Amino acid sequence: MNKPIDRFKKDLKNIAKAGAKLINIDLPEIEEKPIIAESAPEAPLTQTKLASKKAKKDDIPVNTYRPKDPFVGKCLSNEELVREGGEGTVRHLLFDLSGGDLRYVEGQSIGIIPAGNDESGKPHKLRLYSIASTRHGDRLDDKTVSLCVRQLEYNHPKTGERVYGVCSTYLCNMEPGADVKITGPVGKEMLLPDDPNANIIMMATGTGIAPFRAYLWRMFKEKHENYQFKGLAWLFFGVAYTPNILYKQELEKLQSQYPDHFRLTYAISREQKNAAGSKMYIQSRIAEHADELWELVQKDNTHTYICGLKGMEGGIDEGMSAAATKHGVDWAEYQRDLKKAHRWHVETY
Repeated sequence: MNKPIDRFKKDLKNIAKAGAKLINIDLPEIEEKPIIAESAPEAPLTQTKLASKKAKKDDIPVNTYRPKDPFVGKCLSNEELVREGGEGTVRHLLFDLSGGDLRYVEGQSIGIIPAGNDESGKPHKLRLYSIASTRHGDRLDDKTVSLCVRQLEYNHPKTGERVYGVCSTYLCNMEPGADVKITGPVGKEMLLPDDPNANIIMMATGTGIAPFRAYLWRMFKEKHENYQFKGLAWLFFGVAYTPNILYKQELEKLQSQYPDHFRLTYAISREQKNAAGSKMYIQSRIAEHADELWELVQKDNTHTYICGLKGMEGGIDEGMSAAATKHGVDWAEYQRDLKKAHRWHVETY
């Protein structure tokens, strides 16, 4: 007498299992494409923004060229950026992209595959470098890409022998006309917001200036019809010596031309002292301006970007934490919210 009922229950279980499998397959798609509920007018706005940001990121070119099939460009120029009396060597390299499909946007990176083989006889692996030019290139013809490269050199910890970076040395010694293998582009963490009225805070050490050069050129030098910047750009730039201020003349020219929209603050560690009489590092400058920065980061249209040495992050957090604490705010928690809102961007090494 109970067999039909038992069979019915069994069928229900099978249907439930099948349904569960279908739901598990569909869930990721639902998460990526938020459903907007008509009955909740407040929620759709947030989800629409998230969907819009995702759509923007999906439009960003990524991995057009991969290591197994790189684009072969040519070096058009290779110029020294460190002036007399400075430390080390940093080169601004311009590469020709004509004849290929490599397109990129500000804040992305490209890979460079050095010529030759490593100690095991295998081809060298690629190294990533932040792009230092806007999407239209230094010549504004959409046919070039630029890099800002410091030659890596250090003493071997065991032998004391002077060691030079493979790829950085390859690039710094590159002659105009030489071929270069390029991969990418990659990266979506350091992209500029579309809002031309946004506040852009930039914190850089050394060659960490590369993506910020791209930002500033797009904001102030290009004046491209699809991006007319009207917000505030504030660059904190840390170096060892004045001759090591990369792109110094061009940066200061922009500051003088656009004083209402561009602020430039240097931290020159071997020449300047902070309030305590110690070396002036970028985190010291952040501490000096922490209250003003705190007011800025609370605005919904403010984006903060950090690029350069990883060691500067702790000092930046200390300065911002001190300012936030004055207002009863936990900086670590607030910073997490900024990251979730895609308004706190970090690329350090």
